[in-house]
Amino acid sequence: MQYTQKNSRKTLSAFILLPAIVVALSLQGCAHDEKTPVNVQELAVTKQEPQPAPSPETPAPPAPIIEQYALDRLKQMSERLTSSKAFTYKSNSFIELQVDSGQFITFFTDVDVALQRPNKLRINALGDLPNFQIYFDGAKVSAFDKQKNLHAVSEPITTIDEMLAFVISKVHLNFPSADLMYSNPYAVMTKNLTQAVVIGPSMVNGVPCEHFAYMEPGINWEIWIENGKNALPLRLAMTYKQAPNFPRFLVEFSDWNLKPKLSPETFVFKAPADSKKIEFGPYKIEQKTK
Repeated sequence: MQYTQKNSRKTLSAFILLPAIVVALSLQGCAHDEKTPVNVQELAVTKQEPQPAPSPETPAPPAPIIEQYALDRLKQMSERLTSSKAFTYKSNSFIELQVDSGQFITFFTDVDVALQRPNKLRINALGDLPNFQIYFDGAKVSAFDKQKNLHAVSEPITTIDEMLAFVISKVHLNFPSADLMYSNPYAVMTKNLTQAVVIGPSMVNGVPCEHFAYMEPGINWEIWIENGKNALPLRLAMTYKQAPNFPRFLVEFSDWNLKPKLSPETFVFKAPADSKKIEFGPYKIEQKTK
């Protein structure tokens, strides 16, 4: 969840892949790159006499809060997903970004996901940002941009964990919900936690659930988990603290199926005869708004 392209989880980069995304947090040429304005009050302080050092009695900041129940439910959700040999779901997400004019623009993306452990995955993304399809057949990753009729094929890859790491590091895709696809979502989601708290009962699209909040060095995130043994994720929200203007991301999950009937062809990409093959690389998004 760190704000770095090297992190294999909720990174800010240019593609997105799944809301599941699919969003591009650092839109190439579209993100607002304006320098932070000078704070007049802070500037005034620098012109005054040196300020006295803080008193030794100044209380230390409150210690991080780690509530065990917030961890327990996250682990239960993780085990619910990993216990399924396959699953499918749909998601709808949005990200609000500031463009060159200074205006904040909201981008929406719909995604269909089909996963079969240990080594098959298909993602289909449609929406405001570039539409794309990702196929992983257990041997290689294929990406297809239908609008531009371009496709790329990776070198040999054998597991979903390796596939996710490749897509994030090589293509700079950003899909925060990728955490749910790893072989051990709980380990990935708790790796850098500094705080975990229970917010309380909630409701997502009529489904009773529990709301939890977590903190990491570069991000605050929340998750809504369905009540009881079902323990499926229904909503995920993030605020990127180290990015300009603190971008916020929200994705809602629906149509979970933990026992889908998936044919082998679901994960196989067949390039159209007139599609141009290109190399995998950072996916850049052209600026559409001035």
